[in-house]
Amino acid sequence: MAELGAHLTAAPAARDRPSIFEAVAQDSLMGAVKPALQHLAKVLAESDPARYGFLWRWFDEAYVLLDLLLQQQYLSRCSASFSENFYGLKRVAIGDSKQQSLASAGLPKKQHWKSLLLLVLVPYLKGKLEKLVSSLREEDEYSIHPPSSSWKRFYRAFLAAYPFVNMAWEGWFLVQQLCYILGEAQHHSPMLRLAGVRLVRLTADDIQALEKKFAVAAPNQPHRYSRTGLIQSALKKALGGIAFSLSTGLSVSVFFLQFLDWWYSSENQETIKSLTALPTPPPPVHLDHGADSALLPKLKTMCPLCHKIRANATVLSTSGYVFCYRCVYNYVKTHQRCPVTGYATELQHLVKLYSPES
Repeated sequence: MAELGAHLTAAPAARDRPSIFEAVAQDSLMGAVKPALQHLAKVLAESDPARYGFLWRWFDEAYVLLDLLLQQQYLSRCSASFSENFYGLKRVAIGDSKQQSLASAGLPKKQHWKSLLLLVLVPYLKGKLEKLVSSLREEDEYSIHPPSSSWKRFYRAFLAAYPFVNMAWEGWFLVQQLCYILGEAQHHSPMLRLAGVRLVRLTADDIQALEKKFAVAAPNQPHRYSRTGLIQSALKKALGGIAFSLSTGLSVSVFFLQFLDWWYSSENQETIKSLTALPTPPPPVHLDHGADSALLPKLKTMCPLCHKIRANATVLSTSGYVFCYRCVYNYVKTHQRCPVTGYATELQHLVKLYSPES
């Protein structure tokens, strides 16, 4: 058993091949950077909406541009993404078994552009799809009447199929990681396979070559350029300076960003709220003890009417209790009172609740 455990925790036999923990850690690094930057944009937008509101509205587009610039800089200079370089890894073409090319030489053009598109475009499109599904699901739950058009029936079918498609996508990654652990695959991620590359560790020659490349990165060449050449040179220097500043800043603050991601995670926020929140005021007095009055469930996330997890939470301003929108809408429309307290209630007293992320 100890030998089997050592197989999972130790680095693989090939010295240049990263362990599964290194591979997964570099994958999760960029996943921790985006939420931290998103929270920073949210704070700025709330502090001055007129000046910084666009950062929150166009955060996805701004982030994908910064990510594109950052990954292009690292792929061209280090043959690796930012997170891969941070963990001392590089990308090599699958056919390059001898690994004669150094990290400073860069990837072949085909693998370079494939890697760049898969690193930047796929997470962006996946995030946009998840937001679309969330908005469609909320619209579907908020709607009272059944769908009457073919378009509504289509997106309901899409909402029903999306969880299975997402499960297949995540399962693909899981199977690939299991094959990598067992030594049956060269890649821990299907994205690397699609890009035609694999990850290996940086060698001493790679590190020396990168140091030499960075040392001569600021040439003193007083050559004569045309006006177009000067403009192109200035643009390259500006983009390179921005990318270098981003990479340097992220390298220094990566642990701070991960701490922010943990601090503002939903699980941690529940603990913070329980320690710092004011005492909860007592609930309103129950005025109606009839047989048809709703009983409060034990779980706070359940609807008192259908006794299921609340969908599209809506509060009655007359009593303060929260229900599913459809449940409380139909009940108030029929009985004109709160299901729990019996307070006189009308449809205008229904208030939709929104989460902070909405």
